[in-house]
Amino acid sequence: MNFAIQAIGHVHGGRADPIDDDWGASRSTIELNSNLFTPEALAGLDEFSHVEIIFVFDKVAPDKIEKGARHPRGRQDWPLTGIFAQRGKNRPNRLGVTVCKILSVEGTSLHLEGLDAISGTPVVDIKPVMREFLPRGEVRQPEWVGELMAAYWESSD
Repeated sequence: MNFAIQAIGHVHGGRADPIDDDWGASRSTIELNSNLFTPEALAGLDEFSHVEIIFVFDKVAPDKIEKGARHPRGRQDWPLTGIFAQRGKNRPNRLGVTVCKILSVEGTSLHLEGLDAISGTPVVDIKPVMREFLPRGEVRQPEWVGELMAAYWESSD
């Protein structure tokens, strides 16, 4: 089954290059498509502390899409891992999801901290983070993930 998704807006500011680490202090703005949305679309969002942003890794070339397994970040010392057991950008549908801190909402602009998408990235959805949708019970993960993520949100400043 194929389906079409239309961008609801785009990322502005923040980074221009998809570097793997130091995303925590990244500040960017999502500008909604003003032909589709008015400020009413973001009404009430400023009452939440965080949002989930769903976006498209549009700069990933089709020949770079991974459908099997790979070593995360190409590191041979980490296990060969299926694409659905990692969060890399070379995914079959090239969708990214990030929980970000809301800094402010102004008109059709959503100002964020910690969005790991580059400037120009198409955004396909915005959802408020609600406690009731957070994981229930213990969250577990392999050891290599902690090593991979150690500097992901840290700032190099």
